[in-house]
Amino acid sequence: MTSTSSPSRGRGTTPYAPIAVALDAPSLDALIEWTAQVAPVVSTVKVGLEVFCRDGAEAVVAARAAAARAGHPDIDVFLDLKLHDIPATVRGAARAVAALEPAFLTVHASGGAEMVSAAAEALPDTRITAVTVLTSLDAETLDAVGIDGPPEAAAVRLARLAVEAGARAIVCSPHEVAAIRAAVPADITLITPGVRPAGASVDDQKRVATPERALADGADLLVIGRPITAAPDLFEAASAIAEALRAAGA
Repeated sequence: MTSTSSPSRGRGTTPYAPIAVALDAPSLDALIEWTAQVAPVVSTVKVGLEVFCRDGAEAVVAARAAAARAGHPDIDVFLDLKLHDIPATVRGAARAVAALEPAFLTVHASGGAEMVSAAAEALPDTRITAVTVLTSLDAETLDAVGIDGPPEAAAVRLARLAVEAGARAIVCSPHEVAAIRAAVPADITLITPGVRPAGASVDDQKRVATPERALADGADLLVIGRPITAAPDLFEAASAIAEALRAAGA
């Protein structure tokens, strides 16, 4: 059974930092090793589309088992599939992963209210998590695909639509999190990718912030990948970020 506690539990109520480590591992063995290293520190692990297409449900099962062996049996699993299709197909896809009991399952808010509702109805015990504007997109790219910007306005608009349709979490860049925090109910979980410690490479992200800034602006859960998973010691990298958050009062 997945944890039902808030992902913000890392803010002093348990030892776990409000971080979702992106397990974009090159193999299932690597995913297991990565999870074992970070599970003592973080509240959540994220299984994304690439890994799920390669390893399927086994990726989730293996991550949970590795976390349990590392002493964190109730770790949250964030299943980041970014579903985007007609409502009937998204409903069916959500039901297909129900047995995995993810704490979070992503859909694209741009799929529309009916699609978001279909996912929420299919998985009432999972926080259907609506992706607003990908952190790899900027105003020029949004304009090219016909989405009225700027990114903040588009993200707020999509977040409101998704919450009204039944989403209980929102994915947005750190640049939009303060505006969305002000626009949606307080019980909506805000999840921010594009989080990079000071001095770290931004890689393919275009709208980024430090972990401390993202939490100060209203984020509840930080998605962090390469700054942790590309480090020589994943436990130390995750611990350093967690300690920086504690030092900043997050």
